Parts: sequence; C-alpha cells; structure tokens
Amino acid sequence: MFLQRIEDWDDAYANGVNIPGGDRWPQAWVEPARQARELLTSAGRARLDIAYGDRARNRFDLFLPDGAPRGLAVFVHGGFWMRLDKSFWSHYAAGPLAHGYAVAMPSYTLAPDIRIAGITDEIGRAIEAASHEVSGPILLAGHSAGGHLVSRMVSQTSPLDATLRRRIRHVVSISGVHDLRPLLRTAMNATLKLDEDEADRESPALLRPMDGARLTCWVGGGERSEFVRQNALLASIWKGLGSETAAIEEPDRHHFNILEGLTDARHPLTRTLVEA
Repeated sequence: MFLQRIEDWDDAYANGVNIPGGDRWPQAWVEPARQARELLTSAGRARLDIAYGDRARNRFDLFLPDGAPRGLAVFVHGGFWMRLDKSFWSHYAAGPLAHGYAVAMPSYTLAPDIRIAGITDEIGRAIEAASHEVSGPILLAGHSAGGHLVSRMVSQTSPLDATLRRRIRHVVSISGVHDLRPLLRTAMNATLKLDEDEADRESPALLRPMDGARLTCWVGGGERSEFVRQNALLASIWKGLGSETAAIEEPDRHHFNILEGLTDARHPLTRTLVEA
C-alpha cells in the first residue's frame, strides 16, 4: 500500500498543461459552436440572448428541436467560475436536440465580480426563466464548474422553488467539482475569494440532496486524479443519503473531449442524460 498526499493543489486542478495538445482548448470549441448557432438560427430553431436577470451576462440561448419539445435540457458551462460564456458550447446541444429536448445554455457573472454563492443564485434564475419557455421534464447537465452548479440545484439548499425542483428528472455532472474546500489552497482562490464558510455552504458533497434527486457523475478516465476523485465522491455520498446515483469513468477521455459525447444522440453520455 502506498500512502498518497497532494502537495501541489494548483497542478491537481490544472487541465490544459497536463493534456497533450491541451492548449487547443477552449479555442477549439469556438467555430463548431458558431456553426451550430448559425445552422439552428437559419432553421428558426434558435432564440439567442434571452434575459433572465439585470446583469450583463444574465442571458441564455435556447435551441429548439425539430417539432414540439418533449422537455427542457439545461447545460451550464465551466471555466472555474471565472472564465468563458455560453458561446463556446452551442454544438453540444446536438445530442439532446436529437432526442426532442429543447436546450438552454446560460452565461453567468464571473468571479471576481461575484462570489460562487451568487453564481449559484444566478443559475437558479436562469433555469427558472428557461422553464417558463418550455414545459415538461427538466434535465440538467454541467461541465467542471458547471457540474458543481447543476448539482447545487438538486441539493436541499437549492435556489429553485419546490414546484420547479419536482420537474427535474435527472442531473449529469460532467467532470464536476463537488467539494470546494481544496480550492482554498489554490492560486485561483485569489479570484474566487472562497472562505471556509462559503466552501462548506456551496459544496454539494457537504450538502444533503433534495428528495428524489437522481444524479450521474461522469468523468474521463484520462482526467486529473483529483477530478476522478471528485466525481466518485458526490455519487458515493449522495447514494448513502438515499439518492439514485451513478459514477462513470469514460475510457480514453480527458477534461475537454469528455464533452464530445453530447454531440451524438447515440453516445452513452447523451443517452444517459435523456433516458435515465
């Protein structure tokens, strides 16, 4: 048996520098996302920049399936709560759209202009606003920091009201960060400004799930070990608290190409989101 201890917490959460060719991202997402928006807009199946709040980034894009939606999927982007916006991810609506779900993709205010607790509240408002546009069941998916945010929506301290919570059928956290306490030891916390109290209040792994929560934690087998640990952590804890959970490691995927499954209606990631 070998005892292990993380000495470099910045490296534990550093993705691009630890992936061959990792400097391709996030730029590699820009053109496919633009093409997807252009195609859907030309087909009359895109509504862009719908406001859900008063701040500049309180906007979401809504993509519609071919025919009446069978429900709503919401995808929340990552970037460690301090980078990127909705424009990078539009092509990842393809899988849920093919299954008949409308897809909402919100932006949110970024740190240091807001605390993580404030981002949680903004995502709650975005989901509420999108829910008024599309009836039926709601699916939530998020990547990295977005995985944290969608998991928070089905904790007992969710900002969503009881009626809206009952519409949520399934949450998929992709490479999610579910325990924020390790981030207190990273350089990025100079921007996030997390303290112990907020880390405790905003960590899904330290919270109880709402009644009826159904959660899949999905991570790439080639990701940093800390993301693999965070993936298993939440699924294990919430299973012990009575939720339906699964923890999946997809072989040969890293922190960025793990999302490719959402472009394919037949891929297990898409099917898990819409069929579980």
